[in-house]
Amino acid sequence: MKNDAILVLDFGGQYCHLIARRVRELYVYSEIVPCDISPKEIENLNKKVNVKGLILSGSPYSIYSPEAPRIDRRILDLGIPILGLCYGHQLLAWIFGGEVSSSRSREYGITYVTIDKPVAILKGLSERERVWMSHGDTVVKVPRTLEVLAHTSSSPVAAFKHRRKPIYGVQWHPEVTHTERGMDVLRNFVEDICGCSKGWRPENLIEQCIKEVKEKVKDGKAVIALSGGIDSGTAAILASKAIGENLTAIFVDHGFMREGEPQIVKRIFGELGVKVTVIDAKDRFFSSLKGVADPEEKRKIIGREFIQVFEEQAKKVGAEYLIQGTIYPDRIESGFKRHSDKIKSHHNVAGLPTNIRFKAIIEPLRDLYKDEVREIAKKLNMPEELTYRQPFPGPGLAVRVVGEVTPEKVSIVRKSTKIVEEVIEKSGLNRSLWQYFAVLTDTKTTGVKGDARVYGLTVAVRIVESREAMTASFAKIPYKVLEEISTRITNEIPQVNRVVYDITHKPPATIEWE
Repeated sequence: MKNDAILVLDFGGQYCHLIARRVRELYVYSEIVPCDISPKEIENLNKKVNVKGLILSGSPYSIYSPEAPRIDRRILDLGIPILGLCYGHQLLAWIFGGEVSSSRSREYGITYVTIDKPVAILKGLSERERVWMSHGDTVVKVPRTLEVLAHTSSSPVAAFKHRRKPIYGVQWHPEVTHTERGMDVLRNFVEDICGCSKGWRPENLIEQCIKEVKEKVKDGKAVIALSGGIDSGTAAILASKAIGENLTAIFVDHGFMREGEPQIVKRIFGELGVKVTVIDAKDRFFSSLKGVADPEEKRKIIGREFIQVFEEQAKKVGAEYLIQGTIYPDRIESGFKRHSDKIKSHHNVAGLPTNIRFKAIIEPLRDLYKDEVREIAKKLNMPEELTYRQPFPGPGLAVRVVGEVTPEKVSIVRKSTKIVEEVIEKSGLNRSLWQYFAVLTDTKTTGVKGDARVYGLTVAVRIVESREAMTASFAKIPYKVLEEISTRITNEIPQVNRVVYDITHKPPATIEWE
């Protein structure tokens, strides 16, 4: 039986896959497709799924830019419901003869929208709603074929519906968690307007992932980059089920790990029956990063060294394939899409060198979000210690040291992070949080220790709540907990005399500092 599906047309916006993720939360299958998909291509997709609706994503472009992505206008006549979000909203309004112009007052962040007509996609919403905006252009006028449903002080057309066709647009981002009733907007579209039935579950992908690895590796051998986190760990278990003894998991101790990480990884995966080879490469990585302060350069160097280590180890075991636990947020932030802006390179994506010696790099989790990976991990009966482990960047503590990376700086941020983890876990807040860690900044400040003036280092504490890492909110941690973290760090680490708490959401920040 075919699943009902919503296609998300990718115009390069940072939230494109977040839209698809939100649709999946409604238990409806979603798939990302090129923004210029043709009616014929949609017809071909209907052979495997029932395409019930199209959502047009945001974009870093203005619709008037010469490089601005466009749609195949023939899809507007298919009778399939269409919802445009942000850029998609502007594009649809412009196609139907509306006027779009640069906003004099750019809306970015939390905005309050007035719902003029709570119908169709806005059914059930209140007169005033808290939403997340992120746009420079705005729709200022629409033709008579479109009906205005909502406005803000800066956007006279914040939402609209076509008077005859099932075509809609909203200027805000309902897919972002900061939009309080965003899921209601998407539910109205997916369930009521498109009539989708709920038949999709994340665990449906387990057999598909195993099959993909099996078909690509066949009778060959593969190595997997194992960091000890949930992503690479889940990929390792899936790959082990696919190719068994032909898989070798390689854990590279580059010196940037959390305290006790190598020992934990070896124990957990040994118990799960995965062959783990631990490579001590601390000197190699520290040497390659000497004098390097730029975060992009750090990631590329780490990516290069990782690949070289894997190539060396693969040669020893006769492996021709590299498997990685790359997930979608890694790829979207690395700007891998044609119309996407690069936020930062991930060492296992855009940080990889162009010439590698493997026949192929296999990434079975590449289109999943971390919460979906957790669902798969639970179905695979992986231990809770691993399933609920907080995310950790592939380059490790190297990107939690702002500026040049040295053994002393890594030691400071490792101790600080350990303190943050201990205090948060003791407080019982850990299960409600996405990540909690310390960053060693490149700022020194004046302080007093033991009645003497000191000029010490500043540590920043970052604690966030999130569902999928594409957006995040800083956590409102009780002052008593923050005070304990600050007191322990400044007491137990002599070089540090100041601790600050990061109260920035993502966006505009990223979760990590580099």
